[in-house]
Amino acid sequence: MNYAFHPAARREYLETVDYYDRISPELGDAFISEVEAGIVSICENPAAWLPLARGIRRFRTRTFPYGIVYTVRQDQILVLAVMHLHRRPGYWRNRGP
Repeated sequence: MNYAFHPAARREYLETVDYYDRISPELGDAFISEVEAGIVSICENPAAWLPLARGIRRFRTRTFPYGIVYTVRQDQILVLAVMHLHRRPGYWRNRGP
C-alpha cells in the first residue's frame, strides 16, 4: 500500500525534523527513521493501531512523543498529522476523511 501526506502533516513533519536537527543531526535522523518505520508498519497493517475517530487511527512512535495520525482512502494511507502527543490534541480533525 502506498501513502501520502496531507500538506499540513508534511509541513509539521519537516518542522519537527528541523527542530531535532538543530539539537543534533543524529537526533533528526533518528526521528526520520522512526517515522518512516512507523509508516511502513501502518502500510503493512493499517487496522492494527488505536482508532481515534471513525476511519482515523494513530500510530505512536516508540522513542519520541509523537503519533502518526492517518486514514485509509481506497488503496492509500493518508497521513493527516505527525503530532506531538502532549500538545493540542485534536487540532488535526479538520483534515479528516
